[in-house]
Amino acid sequence: MADITITETEQRRPTARILDVREDFEIVEGMIPGALHIPLGQLQARLSELDPSVPIIAVCRSGNRSARVADALNGAGFTADTMTGGMTAWTRAGLPTT
Repeated sequence: MADITITETEQRRPTARILDVREDFEIVEGMIPGALHIPLGQLQARLSELDPSVPIIAVCRSGNRSARVADALNGAGFTADTMTGGMTAWTRAGLPTT
């Protein structure tokens, strides 16, 4: 797993799957456009929604949960990184949200 910046995440959005693992109450603040929302607690049951051939960038509020998710996904055969600073850094930088 690599920690990638918000800039790298923005550049990789067209070729990677952004996976937002925040809880439902957190995503009302906005998500990265095109991101797939699967709360951390549901991830194991919903792994089939992810394509193992597409790199994943895991995102949460600050980067802690997404780091654990990226490690778990890499262990399950996916290629996953985590976005440093999470959605807090993304929104502070004025990057787009939906």
